[in-house]
Amino acid sequence: MALVRMVYDLTGLFPKEETYGLASQLRRAAVSIPSNLAEGAGRDGRKEFVRFLSIARGSLSEMETQLLIAVDLGYLAPDHGVFPLLEKVSRLISGLHRKLSG
Repeated sequence: MALVRMVYDLTGLFPKEETYGLASQLRRAAVSIPSNLAEGAGRDGRKEFVRFLSIARGSLSEMETQLLIAVDLGYLAPDHGVFPLLEKVSRLISGLHRKLSG
């Protein structure tokens, strides 16, 4: 949830012409991560949860790519605090995925 908040805060600083472009894409990907975790946890069985963890990891990868695009476009500093948080979330999701898949 902290990652979602940070993405919303940083995309609020993007140029207005990005409101329906990169900022919107980033926000959707960010919201998708905890949403898929919640949906997977609410499903019946480990197999379903693992599937939604995979979807969350895909959204996280998508968001990372979009953040790198934002850096390339000069909208975001390459050392912004979102990157360590993104890495932390990635490790947590991957660890849970490994634990439940094994």
